[in-house]
Amino acid sequence: MSFKDLGLLEELLRAVTEQGYTKPTPIQQQAIPSILEGSDIMAKSQTGTGKTAGFTLPLLQRLIASSKNNGRRTVRALILTPTRELAAQVQENVNTYGKYLPMRSTTIFGGVNINSQIKSLRSGVDIVVATPGRLLDHVSQKTIDLSSIEILVLDEADRMLDMGFIHDIRKVLALLPKNRQNLLFSATFSNEIKNLANGILKSPKTIEVAQTTTTAERISQVVYPVDNKRKRALLSFLITSQNWKQVLVFTRTKHGANKLSEQLATDGITSCAIHGNKSQAARTKALSDFKQGTVRVLVATDIAARGLDIDELPHVVNFELPNVPEDYVHRIGRTGRAGKEGEAISLVCVDEHKLLRDIERLLKQEIPSVIIAGYDPDPTIKAEPIINGRQFRGPQRGNSSGRPGGNPNFGKRPFSKHRPSGDSRFSRKPKSK
Repeated sequence: MSFKDLGLLEELLRAVTEQGYTKPTPIQQQAIPSILEGSDIMAKSQTGTGKTAGFTLPLLQRLIASSKNNGRRTVRALILTPTRELAAQVQENVNTYGKYLPMRSTTIFGGVNINSQIKSLRSGVDIVVATPGRLLDHVSQKTIDLSSIEILVLDEADRMLDMGFIHDIRKVLALLPKNRQNLLFSATFSNEIKNLANGILKSPKTIEVAQTTTTAERISQVVYPVDNKRKRALLSFLITSQNWKQVLVFTRTKHGANKLSEQLATDGITSCAIHGNKSQAARTKALSDFKQGTVRVLVATDIAARGLDIDELPHVVNFELPNVPEDYVHRIGRTGRAGKEGEAISLVCVDEHKLLRDIERLLKQEIPSVIIAGYDPDPTIKAEPIINGRQFRGPQRGNSSGRPGGNPNFGKRPFSKHRPSGDSRFSRKPKSK
């Protein structure tokens, strides 16, 4: 099947072709015809599956078809996203695929001056991509009119609920016309998502493309058992010894992201942190520097990384495993895109063995583990609970400096054979991939 078979306009096909795409992804094959028909949809699709184009292309076509050409532009499509980065990414898709259509769009999100957004809205736009909080700021200032909305998109609805946006979403919904098309995209169909959908969607078509337990076949996954206090040293060793040029590293907390970024800098590795406490300007610059290669490592929290789209990203590192197993799938989905191969590495200490088992249960597979000589876990260290993303523990044995220089093997590649780490999880030989 080609994009032409989906019934898209020539202007849209031209823009798609210029991006180098020839065949629609499974989510696009199912979503585009349904949206063009005017149906409400409830789609389950993970990041990296082409879902953004899956709703952007037909949305643009439907707006063109219903354009009244009365000389007055009103906001006719609203796309809600959980984060600023995702809003910017969606806006980029709207501009890319709508470049040959007489459509205008804008993004509105927090962390930046609201006046430029007001100016853009006053000039007249057809499509608004927004985060819920800043959208309601505009509503309260009467700088946006939502009475003409024809299409509503809730992108990554599960993440919006996780971030506590349900009340804001309900406030927005109360301001929209009842007669509209609704498109809901989520990585999961939890009970909360189903309840939200039941209150919004009208006779929706349900689309399920990939189970949340499915990870990209082109992503190689490996676990490196290591003591918590040796993680930074091991990460620096891996980056340096294997000459990684572009690495996305995940931590659980904002504080952890800042601390790790600063520590990597002391190891001579250029790094930036990106999380919710950073200003939008700082986040934008960090991402730009990372994409351009002037920054080697981008350290991110889960929320900040949502919506990041980095072409040909080769390495993703879980410096700390996520508390929610599904977030592991979202994290590693940042690599191995568009037919490229990627590598997902997890540095796992004794505290995280249960989190790892939960992830493997979700994946329905065991992730191969390799102990690197010189970074063997201390079997006498007992697991401590992880509370609110932080690990609490008393004094540990072993080199606590965290400096790679404290290890005589730093800069070499002394990978050992699979060996037990003091936990039965790591005493079995991993399954071959």
